Amino acid sequence: MEYRQLGKWGMRVSSFGLGTYLTIGFTCDEKTSRDMVRAAYDNGINYFDTANAYNAGEAERVLGRCLSDFPRSDLVILTKVWAPMGKGPNDRGLSAKHIREQCDASLKRLSMDYIDIYMCHRPDLSTPLEETLRAMEDLARAGKILYVGVSEWPAPLIVRANAMARELGVHPIAVSQPRYSLLYRHPESLLFPTTAEEGIGNVVFSPLAHGMLTGKYRPGQEPPKGSRAADDRQNAVIKKMYWTEENKAKARQLASLADELGVSAAELALAWCVNNPNVSSVILGASSVGQLQQNLKAADLTLPADVLKRLDVIYPAQEAVPQV
Repeated sequence: MEYRQLGKWGMRVSSFGLGTYLTIGFTCDEKTSRDMVRAAYDNGINYFDTANAYNAGEAERVLGRCLSDFPRSDLVILTKVWAPMGKGPNDRGLSAKHIREQCDASLKRLSMDYIDIYMCHRPDLSTPLEETLRAMEDLARAGKILYVGVSEWPAPLIVRANAMARELGVHPIAVSQPRYSLLYRHPESLLFPTTAEEGIGNVVFSPLAHGMLTGKYRPGQEPPKGSRAADDRQNAVIKKMYWTEENKAKARQLASLADELGVSAAELALAWCVNNPNVSSVILGASSVGQLQQNLKAADLTLPADVLKRLDVIYPAQEAVPQV
């Protein structure tokens, strides 16, 4: 396993991390979750990604129990704040009140004393940036968090936030978490150049486009039973963002190219993600030990220039998404 710095910052994360969205503490039972965490750790993964909102806190609880067997110093834990965690008017967003309360709640669920990376899960345009940055600084000074992160924040907002952090003398944004895959290359046009300029590391999610890049979905056919796309508990994103005949046809081209290399389509798509020098870590969303071990084979896959060119033909680069 390769370990990479988070942009200019000193902490190093494994080039592949284990995520918990829709898996640990949700669709995976506790034994499967524990076995996956053990397999991840044994294969060199030190970065584990979760959020307070994943299954209303259950992902954090189960992950915390699964990680309790390992030295805390070996682990890099990322969790998030922003999403609704109750019905009250202050149970969401990036206000100082919500950030403080949810950090304490996450620490309790994880059974940990501090969080390595505390991430603003999405922008909150109803709360002043200054308030959010000062709230994060208070947590850092209290020893509850080490690094500040943002997920799916547009590049101009990141630049504004870091300029304000310099003015206030508080912790700047150190980590960004964008969606990134062969089917979602938007970060390449503006976000990645911005994070490189700011010294921010990127830990990317959805590298397999919720399974569309595994090659399991075929044109003209419904999703096979047991797949994510066939499960109404977890298929909202794939059906909304990726479920087209064109994307299914492209995935078959990806699978054909992978066959030529003697690897799976998933391995090829993951290796392409981690090949980008702007990427510090790629988050894996496995639901079984076998799937995790198969995906981790991508860590040993080197992609020749001609393969990268062929992937560019199948999945051309895209313009940036609208910025605010």
